[in-house]
Amino acid sequence: MEKKRKEMEKAKSGLRLAMEELCLCSSGDEKEEQMQVKAQEQPRSSTMDLLSVSEQLLRVLDEIGPTLLVLRQDIQQNIQRLQDLLETDSSKYASLTAIVTEEVEQGTVKKTKSCTRAIIWLSRSISFSKCLLERLLKAPELSLSEIVEEAYAKTLKPWHGWISSAAYKVAMKLVPEREVLIALLMGNCQDFEDLTEDAKMLTYAVQPMLEEIDAISVKHNLDKLKSS
Repeated sequence: MEKKRKEMEKAKSGLRLAMEELCLCSSGDEKEEQMQVKAQEQPRSSTMDLLSVSEQLLRVLDEIGPTLLVLRQDIQQNIQRLQDLLETDSSKYASLTAIVTEEVEQGTVKKTKSCTRAIIWLSRSISFSKCLLERLLKAPELSLSEIVEEAYAKTLKPWHGWISSAAYKVAMKLVPEREVLIALLMGNCQDFEDLTEDAKMLTYAVQPMLEEIDAISVKHNLDKLKSS
């Protein structure tokens, strides 16, 4: 039974696994209307939710390969920073708001290795991935490199300094064909319609969390934080 379960998990797409980890999708045939209702509920501002989505994003990037290595490394470092903090007191730091509020009070919120920066950059990475996924499925006339460049310009580029921007320019030259990425995202037991449905449900699922992080950032005047 355990072997069969692991095989089934391996066959699932990264998108399906992300939804299941968020506990917003109990079955493959759940209706889109139900997902919209759940997505409109009060966000939980959960540190674990952010980590779960970010870790699933890493799995997808691992499947793609070294193409977006710079993004993967950034996500991994930010995940580790939040995980280390959560391990010190899981109850105290269960809320993203609590983490940011404490660092604001301590005056460390804008430091290079603050957990607040980790939260903001994980949110931006998820927004980049969300934008890329939406355009991938809605704009078949565009190449994957064009879609990546478009998503990058909308979500990450405004906050990148010249060093980060230069690294992304190199990464964009290594982007595979869109058919390759779609095949990886679908997994072994899906077709394109399943992928499209999963993508819609996942975007509904993560949007409240992204909006919550945006609200926290604006409240503390942190929404303009940039990298080097």
